[in-house]
Amino acid sequence: MQKLGDFKLPQFFNYPPYFTLQPVRDTREKQVQLWKELILDYCRNQKIFVIGIEEEFPLFTNQVIERFLSHEAKETFLSALVSEGRAEWMDKGHKRCLILWHRIQEWADIIMCFVKETGLEDSVMTIEEIRSGIESRGTELHGMDRTILTRALKLLEQKGKAAIFKGSSADDEGVKFAA
Repeated sequence: MQKLGDFKLPQFFNYPPYFTLQPVRDTREKQVQLWKELILDYCRNQKIFVIGIEEEFPLFTNQVIERFLSHEAKETFLSALVSEGRAEWMDKGHKRCLILWHRIQEWADIIMCFVKETGLEDSVMTIEEIRSGIESRGTELHGMDRTILTRALKLLEQKGKAAIFKGSSADDEGVKFAA
């Protein structure tokens, strides 16, 4: 089985036709589904939050079979993720895509579990501490994309589970979690 670092690639990754958009609808639907799952799994495994269509991305090239995805194929697979709420285009030109291997609500739930497990209810933390602090090491929150984290915290704030407050700089932005 082929690997990308410590990530095991699925069987279809070595099948050349899967690197070309398939013209038959049923085959293309299967192809799109396989690529969506692969992109989400790989990004989660590697903690990748943004894919640039025009930038080097390991999944989009298979050196072993000398195949790569066309721009159209990349956009097709990422757009399929966008249509399911598993990704968002970050620009009108569809050049950069924010990958949501967890939806924002799921991230909010993960944050609340983290807060409860670490006894941080009624505590104040900076957003940077959540992303890179000692408490978050070894959790999915460690190294999290700031945009996604902020959106999840805003969702928690709307539900009365957190209060976000601005500091003098982005590094000072904080959040207090409700008990």
